[in-house]
Amino acid sequence: MINLLLFSLVAGIVAAIIIVPFTSVSKETGEAAFNRIGALSATVVLIGLITFGFYYVTNMDRNWTSLWALLLIATILGVVFATGKERSAKVVLLLASLAVSAFILSAPLFNANQKYEAMEMDQQEEIKAFDETKTPASVPPKFARNKMKKSFNQVPNTSYYELGHLQIQKVNGDFVYIAPVEFSGFFKWWNGKTTPGYFTMSATDSADNPKFVKTEMAYTPSSFFHKQVERHMRMAKPDLIFYGDVQLEIDDDGKPHYIRSYGNFITARNGFDVQGIVMVDPDTGEVNQYPLSQVPEFIDGAVSPEAVSLQNSYFGKYVHGFWNSVFGKKDVKLPSDEGVEANVSPVFDENGHMFYFTDFTSPKEEVDSMLGYALTDGRTGQGIYYTGNLEESYMDSQGALQIIEKKFIEKKWTGEMPVLYNFYGEASWLTPVLDSNGFLQNYFIVSAANPEVSVYANSPNEALRLYKTALQRGGNTVDGSSDAEEGKASVTVVRVYKERAGDFTIVSIFADDGRNYIVSTESVPLAIYTEEGDHLTFTYYETGELFLPVKEMNNKTIE
Repeated sequence: MINLLLFSLVAGIVAAIIIVPFTSVSKETGEAAFNRIGALSATVVLIGLITFGFYYVTNMDRNWTSLWALLLIATILGVVFATGKERSAKVVLLLASLAVSAFILSAPLFNANQKYEAMEMDQQEEIKAFDETKTPASVPPKFARNKMKKSFNQVPNTSYYELGHLQIQKVNGDFVYIAPVEFSGFFKWWNGKTTPGYFTMSATDSADNPKFVKTEMAYTPSSFFHKQVERHMRMAKPDLIFYGDVQLEIDDDGKPHYIRSYGNFITARNGFDVQGIVMVDPDTGEVNQYPLSQVPEFIDGAVSPEAVSLQNSYFGKYVHGFWNSVFGKKDVKLPSDEGVEANVSPVFDENGHMFYFTDFTSPKEEVDSMLGYALTDGRTGQGIYYTGNLEESYMDSQGALQIIEKKFIEKKWTGEMPVLYNFYGEASWLTPVLDSNGFLQNYFIVSAANPEVSVYANSPNEALRLYKTALQRGGNTVDGSSDAEEGKASVTVVRVYKERAGDFTIVSIFADDGRNYIVSTESVPLAIYTEEGDHLTFTYYETGELFLPVKEMNNKTIE
């Protein structure tokens, strides 16, 4: 608070010196035209109060460049009130302030190249194939939020509170949704003083029930005055440039922390390049600042989703500068708005590291073709842009949602949070499907290159199994795509089932070891001759699925 008072006082003094004329004696009468000391004092107080109120309410950074508008207004008033040589001197100040204002306001027209260079991504063709022994974090946030609301009776003094912002993270190796309990209004905060805790729920198991974790928090987004966590951060770090909302991060001991991304302007007061985080203990109010290289391990989203969305915009729009993004639009690509957090969707790799996903489409209207997609590291802000197979045309996220809408048009079900994966060597959209009440109904997978290949099931892993079969039926080569170990088996066939799939046949085998195997004649042509009682040797993938995919097979009976 002291910093803000001093900042406002200095701004008031400087503005008053510029506005109030130095000459207080009338040339015509020789008497004092006005009380200069009184005018200076009144002007300092008035402008100081306005400045204090403005910065307190808006939480704007107290960098001196933020005073450019005040400087412009003060110099205009200074010229109006001054006379003679003093006016001439203040005209020079006015011209200088006009130049500063023009530089700040025109920055977006000239710093597009710097924005693109600051956010330029490495480019690759395709993401690593998904390990089908894992379960993707695919529970949609809308569904999780609905379940948390229905569990709100776990919260003491329920009428005081409401559910806060929902986000995903990794806690103790598990992917979970976290949502704080927030005050529902000023008088509830005045009476309650602290919030009682937060909800947590699995992001991979839709059958999981929300759990309420009790932990008192005094500094929260829904608190007021000095206890509002954004204002508390600003008071502690008045010069930092923040971008994005505060986020709740839980450490492995279950203790909550509020964080917010800070960074630098690209040029003037325009653009943003993330540099680190400020973290607040919501119980004690302790504030710590960390550059990105020193962010604590338990924090997954050091870079705010808003900052990532802004970076995607820079990368897609400014490839050839600002004017090209407005007129010619050569090579311009627009990030989609289908993400669940600020137009991006958090996803995790097999090591539990979080990335923000978004796909890019053409600026041309009514085009569902995807131009590429990006994954941005949630801890470093470094992005990789994937072009996909340039010989194929990929459907974008909006196209995938439209397919789901048409598939379930009678039930009025819709998709949410489409994310592109590499399933079995095929770029594929995985999308949870919700009913009109926001309840999860199934998981839908559709090929981005071949939209006619699609499946849905009650769980992601069941949908993956059906999708593998659908790809084989379509004649696609299903690449081994997991970290599953290869196993070997020597068995006798108990039952065999053959199903035609395009130019090939899918052979399903129930063996005397009690397990099921599946093989395509595309990879093992002689599997077509398999009969009951045959003795087979397999090399297969130990994926844990009901039908184990066969890599190699020999039929000892017909050799």
